[in-house]
Amino acid sequence: MRVPRLHTIISTLLFCGLCAAQQPERVRAIAPPAKLLPTESASAKVSRFSFIVYGDTRGRQDGTALQAEHSMVADAILTHTKRLQATKFPVRFVLQSGDAVLAGEKPEQWNVSFVPIIDRLTKNANVPYFLVPGNHDVGTATTVNAPSRQPGLQNFMDAMSALLPREGSPRRLKGYPVYAFGYGNTFVLGLDSNLIGDETQFAWAKAQLAGLNRKRYQHVIVFAHHTVFSSGPHGGATLEPTTLEMRNRYMPLFRAHHVEMVFSGHEHFFEHWVERYTDASGPHRMDLVVSGGGGAPPYYYSKDPDTTDYLTANAASQVRLEHLVRPGAVPGSNPYHFLIVTVDGSRLGMEVVGADGDSPFQPYRTSEAPLGGK
Repeated sequence: MRVPRLHTIISTLLFCGLCAAQQPERVRAIAPPAKLLPTESASAKVSRFSFIVYGDTRGRQDGTALQAEHSMVADAILTHTKRLQATKFPVRFVLQSGDAVLAGEKPEQWNVSFVPIIDRLTKNANVPYFLVPGNHDVGTATTVNAPSRQPGLQNFMDAMSALLPREGSPRRLKGYPVYAFGYGNTFVLGLDSNLIGDETQFAWAKAQLAGLNRKRYQHVIVFAHHTVFSSGPHGGATLEPTTLEMRNRYMPLFRAHHVEMVFSGHEHFFEHWVERYTDASGPHRMDLVVSGGGGAPPYYYSKDPDTTDYLTANAASQVRLEHLVRPGAVPGSNPYHFLIVTVDGSRLGMEVVGADGDSPFQPYRTSEAPLGGK
C-alpha cells in the first residue's frame, strides 16, 4: 500500500481550505414550522383565527449579533401566541412588511442577526412566517433585473425558500418575491413595493384579485413595505415616488376589489388611516395601517401628508380619509410593537401590543380597535 507523502497531504488540505474560503456565504433558510398552512381547500370552512403583523426589524447589531430589539418583540409575540393557542382565535401565521436587515446584500446580517430569531417563531410558536422585501433588503432599484438588486434579492429568496409558495404555483409570481395565499375566509396578497411601478407585478396582482371567489374569501388583505399615507419622514414632508405610485395605481385596484386592509411599514412607528369610498355596491371602508415597530430605530411624527390631489382625483368614488391614529412626536412615544388581527367570521379586530416598557401601548386610548365594515 502506497502512503501519500506529507507534502501532498498538506497541499491537499491547504487547497481544500482555500476553496472553502473562496466560497461565498449563502443565507440559511428559515426553518419551516412543523405544521405548514393547510391547502386553501382544506381550510375553506375556517372562519375564526388570528394572525400577527409587524415590520422593520433591522437593527444596530446586524451582522455582529442578534437584533436585540427585534428579539424583544419576538419574545412578546411568542408569549401572546401561546396565550391564544387554546382560545377560539389561535395564531395561524405571521406577516412581516420588510426591512428585515440593514443591508440585505450582506449574508452575515441575515445569518447572524435575523434568521435565528425567526427560527424561534416558526419552531416554538409553530406558525408560518411571511416576509415581503423592504428597500433595505433588496435596495432601491425599481426594475426587477437591476444588477444592484440581485445580491439582496438572492439573500431574501434563500432566507424564505422553505416558506414561500413554490415557484411556478398559481399563488407565486415567477421570478419575483411576490405571492399570495388563502386561509379560511381570508386572502392575503404580498407585494414588492420597491417594484410598485412594475407592469408584470401589477397585472399579476390584478389577476389574483379578479379571480377570487368572494363568497369564500370575505376578507382581502394586502401587505407591502411602503406606505400609502404616513406622517413621518417618508410621508409627511416628502411624497416619495413609491407612495405616489401606490396611491395612483394600486388604491383604485384595491377599491375595485374591496380590499379591507393594507399593512405596511417603512415608517418606524404605529399609524392608522381609514379610507371610505362608495361604488355601485354601496359604501365601503379600507383600513391602512402602518406598523414599523419591529426593532428599527423609532421615527416620530413630522406632519400630515398633503392629500388634496389624491382626494380630487378620486372624487368620483367619494373618497374620504380619516386619520385615526397619529404617531407620537417625542422620544418614547412610539414603542416597539406588533399587531394581533382577529378574524371572527365577517368581523375583523386588531390589538396593538407594545413590546417594551411596563405600560400597555394604547394608541386608541385603549389597545384595541374594530376594523373593516362600512
